[in-house]
Amino acid sequence: MLERIDYDERQHAVYSAGRALSPESARLWSGVFARWAGPARPLTALDLGSGTGRFTPLLAEAFGGPVYGVEPSERMREQAAVHPNVQYLAGSAEAIPLPDRSCDVVVLFLVLHHVADRAAAAAEISRVLRPGGRLLIRSTFPDRMPDLLWHRFIPGARRVEQQIFPTLAEVTGLFELAGLSVAGLERVRETTATDPAAYARRLRLRAISTFEHLSDDEIERGFAALDAAIAAGDVTGPITSDCDLLVLEAGPRDRGER
Repeated sequence: MLERIDYDERQHAVYSAGRALSPESARLWSGVFARWAGPARPLTALDLGSGTGRFTPLLAEAFGGPVYGVEPSERMREQAAVHPNVQYLAGSAEAIPLPDRSCDVVVLFLVLHHVADRAAAAAEISRVLRPGGRLLIRSTFPDRMPDLLWHRFIPGARRVEQQIFPTLAEVTGLFELAGLSVAGLERVRETTATDPAAYARRLRLRAISTFEHLSDDEIERGFAALDAAIAAGDVTGPITSDCDLLVLEAGPRDRGER
C-alpha cells in the first residue's frame, strides 16, 4: 500500500506552475463539462479536491452559478484562484461541508485515487447531489491506461499508477451502491504541451503526485533520456494525451421524487 500524498509538504509549491491549464485546455474542458452537465443554467457546482483552483473559476464561468471548491490542503487553498462566484472551503471527499441536495454538478478531477475512504466519499457525493445531478470523474483507470509519453521514459510511474488508481469497474460499482448510475464514458484528447522542450520543463517541476512515489535516481534517469530523445528529434510536438471522463447521474432518493 503506497503512502498518501500530503500536498502541504511539497506539491503545493509547484502545483500552480506545473499543472496550469493552457487556454486551449481550459476551452476543451469547459466544453466537455458543459456538454455532460446538460443545458440548464445556472447550475451550482462543487469542485471536490479543488487544489489551487485551476478548474474552479472555469466551472463558475461555464455554469453561471455558485461554485464551491472543497480542498483538504490549507496551503493549496491559500493559493486558489479568486472568482466572485467561487467560495473555497476546508473539507474532504469524505466530509463535504455543504447541505444535502445542494449541488447540480460535482467534479472530481484526478482526485479519487487520493481518497482514503471511497465508500464514504461516494455516500457524501450522493448526499450533496440533487436528483438528476451529474458527477464528472476525470480519472485514470488501470484497465484503460493510455500510453503517456512520460511513462515511456520513467516506466516506474506507470507501475505506480496501476497501483494507486481504481479500475473502471471498481469506480462504477462504488457509486452505483451509493445510488448513482452511469450516464456516459468519454475519451478526451488533450494537448499537454505545444512543443517537447516546454513539456520537459514542465515535467521537471514534478507537479504530478506520482513523482512522490519514485526515487530521485529513477526520475533523473528518465529526464535525461527524455532530453536525449528531444535533442535527437525522436520526440516532436505538440504533445497530446488521452484520458477518461466518467459521468454518473444521481437518481431520485425515494419513490415520491421524479
